[in-house]
Amino acid sequence: MSKKRISRRRFLVRGGLGTMGILAVGTYLFRNPIRRGIAGVINKGETPYMGNTSSPIIWFEVTSENNIVLHSPKVEMGQGTFTSLAQIAADELEVSMGQMKVVHANSDSGNLDGFATGGSTSVSSLWVPLRELAATMREMIKNKAADKMEVSSEQLSIANGVVSGGGKTMSYAEVVQDVSEWDVPDTPVLKDIKDYKFVGKPIPRVDLKDKVFGAPIFGMDATLPNMLYGAVVRSSTIGAKYVDADISKAEGMPGVIKVIQEPDFVGVVAKSFIEAENAKMAIKVNWKVERNWQTSDIEAMIAVGKGVPFVIQKEGDAEDLLSDGANIISYEYKSPIGAHAQLEPNGALAHVEWDKATIIMSTQVVKITRGEIAKRLELDEEKVNIVPTFLGGGFGRRLHTPNAIQAAVMSKAVGKPVKCYFTRKEEFQNDTFRPPTHHVLKAKLTENGMIEAMEHNVSSGDVAFGSPMVPAIAAPILGADVGAWRGGMIQYGAIPHFSTISWRVTLPFATSWWRSLGLLANTFAIESFMDELAIAAKKNPVEFRLSQIQEDDSGFRLKEVIKAVVEKSGYKDEVVNGRAMGFAASTDANTPCAQVVEVSIVDKEIKVHKVTCAMDPGIAVNPDQVRAQCEGAIIMGMSAAMFEKMDVEDGQLTPTIYGPYQMALMKNAPKEIDVVLLQHDDKPGAVGEPPLGPIGAAIANAVFRLSGQRLRNMPLKLS
Repeated sequence: MSKKRISRRRFLVRGGLGTMGILAVGTYLFRNPIRRGIAGVINKGETPYMGNTSSPIIWFEVTSENNIVLHSPKVEMGQGTFTSLAQIAADELEVSMGQMKVVHANSDSGNLDGFATGGSTSVSSLWVPLRELAATMREMIKNKAADKMEVSSEQLSIANGVVSGGGKTMSYAEVVQDVSEWDVPDTPVLKDIKDYKFVGKPIPRVDLKDKVFGAPIFGMDATLPNMLYGAVVRSSTIGAKYVDADISKAEGMPGVIKVIQEPDFVGVVAKSFIEAENAKMAIKVNWKVERNWQTSDIEAMIAVGKGVPFVIQKEGDAEDLLSDGANIISYEYKSPIGAHAQLEPNGALAHVEWDKATIIMSTQVVKITRGEIAKRLELDEEKVNIVPTFLGGGFGRRLHTPNAIQAAVMSKAVGKPVKCYFTRKEEFQNDTFRPPTHHVLKAKLTENGMIEAMEHNVSSGDVAFGSPMVPAIAAPILGADVGAWRGGMIQYGAIPHFSTISWRVTLPFATSWWRSLGLLANTFAIESFMDELAIAAKKNPVEFRLSQIQEDDSGFRLKEVIKAVVEKSGYKDEVVNGRAMGFAASTDANTPCAQVVEVSIVDKEIKVHKVTCAMDPGIAVNPDQVRAQCEGAIIMGMSAAMFEKMDVEDGQLTPTIYGPYQMALMKNAPKEIDVVLLQHDDKPGAVGEPPLGPIGAAIANAVFRLSGQRLRNMPLKLS
């Protein structure tokens, strides 16, 4: 196979990875300006694809039935990615949607994503490379068909995977038959978007049938011949360190094959799940616990003013203007610890044989997991094959899956496949939680009711730092956790003086990626505060916001979604028939989103009747899926804003089951969610997370109009 030239896009992606080292030097020369510059770039959230795009061969497979199999390096976890990618590929490949099938790319295919599945980047990051790969694959087949048909490629045309010309026809399947060597041409000119037949259309999901009929597509469904079951003893106490264990009772229990003791864990392998669990409970583990943590201890840690401040955004001189204490408006807002609470708990099915390992599992980080297992088993990475499955809920929970290591170690110890999964209680207690936050916002208004200066201080536990996805060097370079302040920057650029300060706190339990990262909590604080400022200025909250938005491209797009949601919802800043409307807006990963909620209060409970959402994600590859993502994000954001909360009692995170861990139920869902999609960009943007931003503040703002109570703490509860 001839080598394809490196395109400028790929050169920029690969070359850009070296900038971290340059910044490490520059940081100490121009520390704060560089940090703020990096923060501004990261805030755009447009992550390029970092996998192998040198050859279509590892991406596409032509079957004997003349269908195309796309091996996706992005994982399908319910967001509809497979369908959008199929639409993009089908348009450039000149095949029908009925000919497209999408599967997860195993790690041994070589089609590995260098980033992960997350950050709302699955479709946006592959928009250009997938079109290029599909167009290149089409030309490769066309050129090979010209050779076989003995005509010039210029004479050929393609439709529905059939090449025609010179009075002859060949299907893709016939063209590729018995071909062992391919020439990879330069990337052809891509089609004009207006000529696409599938992109931009509400195509039915390609994974719908399997899910409707309950096909075994999830990690928990995986089986292998002669499979055994594993169980790992996990501490329920925060900060507990494994010392040793008494395994004598467990070793002789029914069904037990082996009890495995490692320096960092002890586990059981048995013939059945229940036998493994029973033996696990018989093991007496000696844990070292240094402190008996309580919720009050965590709340005391998460406080603006404690720790080291990092200025991530600065325009003008807000600090001086807000330091004299005169005519300063200031309020505090808080959010609690949140669990992922995804339906499918974490786990893996591992089969380690001599010098190779196969791991079947739900994971968002195929490449990272492969590397971790290879290191633990002392294997070359090429000898470890990660087989990703559909995810029964991800939301960031599967951006680190070290539990696969435990399954692999146990499989190696017994020489057979071992399936090991968390129980529901273990999943709750060993989650990588959404960190709690504390916000202090200050502002000063001019005589005509405009914001003269505004400052946002946010204290939070880590989100990105400490994750295997983020290099250790990032923390000393950036100072502030890039995930914790997502959505925390002030988006109203017409304010003359504004700044955002992040206070980083290291908590005693694991905190990490949670859908939208800090967006939900940060937008709740900022947009609640903007509502309070509008009331203080005696102005309409929508008009007040519009007057503070800068005149540039991002400002234009934000204004447009605000105007669209106001028009669609018929927004009124008054109580009508016992109902009130609340408004909020945010921009996340370069996607602006605005929402209006209509609420009432029944028996001191908040009832959300309708949510209107306007969003500008650029090109909507599949509008139905984009709307579905908005609906799902709104419900998840409502659940987190109104119900969800983890506590710490006597060193343990609680609750540990559904029910006591309150979440939104069907009765809490609005009867109507109306989504308006705008398109002021010529490419797809982020979709999966931006709609989580405004919902919490919009509800709180509506509740204030109804009750006069300003709810500044999530979950939102009336007194």
